[in-house]
Amino acid sequence: MSGGAVMETGAAKRVVLRAEGLTKVYAEVAEGAGGLELFRELDLTVHAGEMVAIVGESGAGKSTLLHLLAALDKPSAGEVYCGEAQLSRFSSRQASEFRNREVGYVWQFHYLLPEFSAVENVAMPLLARGVRREEALEKAAYWLAEVGLGARGHHRSGELSGGEQQRVSLARALVTEPKLLLADEPTGDLDTKTGEAVFELIQGLHQAHGLTSVLVTHNLDFAGRCTRMLRLKSGRLEEDLRL
Repeated sequence: MSGGAVMETGAAKRVVLRAEGLTKVYAEVAEGAGGLELFRELDLTVHAGEMVAIVGESGAGKSTLLHLLAALDKPSAGEVYCGEAQLSRFSSRQASEFRNREVGYVWQFHYLLPEFSAVENVAMPLLARGVRREEALEKAAYWLAEVGLGARGHHRSGELSGGEQQRVSLARALVTEPKLLLADEPTGDLDTKTGEAVFELIQGLHQAHGLTSVLVTHNLDFAGRCTRMLRLKSGRLEEDLRL
């Protein structure tokens, strides 16, 4: 699959995710040490149906930005809106519920629970929500099939390859049927061939299920195949025009 994601005109106009004046400063860690400012007054708008890539050097703050967009962390200043929801107003419980219902999050490392099977790992977000086990496992099996692992549901994570483990984590992120997918270096731990397959899978699921996606990646080839590529550099987020 090649080229950027195709969006309908109407869908492109609806803002799904918006950051305004976002600033993140980590306080000093030792006496006399100044704080670390990752970015200041950063703005970002993501429309429905977009697949946005964020690139930049290590330490630029890409993962931190994604954490803020997912309500995993709070900014030093500024605000993040998902639809009409103002994320800084969330309590810890509300933030957890928001992530469980509205956001699918894929980490660079899969974080699968080794004592459970693949289908049980995928079902975890639904079980945490209180969905009946039978229903949760049925939905988990569907999403395992969507990522090409329908026959591997009863295998534990240690019995799966790295690419398969990441596919399971992708199924787990989407089992709650969120409209927003956030992925932090989802192919970073994979070899070139496996990473290509996982990226193509993400791209295909993005289009097939009408997702809005934001991906942090070091892979400029993958970034160039998204709707937009944004570069985080020196605390600023700018459109990369090399597409």
